[in-house]
Amino acid sequence: MAHPLGAIEIARTEITLIGCPLEAGAGVRGSVMGPAAYRVAGLVEALRGLGHAVRDEGDIPTPRPVGGETALNRLAETCRNAREIAGWTRAIHDRGYALMKRGGVPVFLGGDHALSMGSVAAAARIAEERGQDLVVLWLDAHADFNTPATSPSGNMHGMALAYLTGEPTLAPVMEDITPVDPTNVHLFGLRSIDAQERQIVDERGVTVSDMRIIDEFGAAALMRDFLASLEADRTHLHVSLDVDFLDPSLAPGVGTTVPGGATYREAHLVMELLHESGLVASVDLVELNPFLDDRGKSARLMTELVASLFGRTILDRKPIRATP
Repeated sequence: MAHPLGAIEIARTEITLIGCPLEAGAGVRGSVMGPAAYRVAGLVEALRGLGHAVRDEGDIPTPRPVGGETALNRLAETCRNAREIAGWTRAIHDRGYALMKRGGVPVFLGGDHALSMGSVAAAARIAEERGQDLVVLWLDAHADFNTPATSPSGNMHGMALAYLTGEPTLAPVMEDITPVDPTNVHLFGLRSIDAQERQIVDERGVTVSDMRIIDEFGAAALMRDFLASLEADRTHLHVSLDVDFLDPSLAPGVGTTVPGGATYREAHLVMELLHESGLVASVDLVELNPFLDDRGKSARLMTELVASLFGRTILDRKPIRATP
């Protein structure tokens, strides 16, 4: 019998890159330069080198802030740049939905984590149309479940999952989205959460693998358990990878560093296991801030991780001969 993690052949995938130069959701400027940094770091070349068909569609043009809506005006009183985020959410949703309708795997290059309010909304819409379950893997130091009432900062990149799972006070950002079932959200790598946010995560039944659990049981075992729980035939897996998932010693180019993040090999192993699952249907790369980076260190590591997500391994995986 072959080993369950034996020979793996990289299937040719249609990958579309779309830049989302958004920084209105963050408290520190600079993530607007993220998409360009991925291109300079060689993301297109790395994916093509694996045999994939890669189309770079450039960046979404900066949309006009949404105005004239009473509910959105009220939201703007407590949420920084709410009108700008509304414009970006609608633009990213529309572009993301069109890409997913066309087929292949879209990769959204950020930009701060508020971009997921559009990309995940598009994935939810496509999954519903196809009769699939949307599952969201949130690789992040933070939960991003704050609401306008609980957020200490008013920065909307920390409210993305609250919005996507149906928080009514955030609905004016874009109405009539397909809400994500919070029990289909898995927070992986969590190590910073506000007190009221903790209560929201618990009440909504979100699955959490925080760094304590990862330290105790190991990233590989937890990721395998998570992937084994998914029904392959009916799952659209959306992976949202935040730079601050990684330890800041490895990836300093992010405005929300939290010590104690994933190690180099933990992060690559997670990506490799995700690739082997064959379930990843859409991807976010968020919070890269080249202004805070060290000579492109974070951009290069994130590019390496995306290559692992799409099939790069240290060696070709070969079957292990079973013991007689």
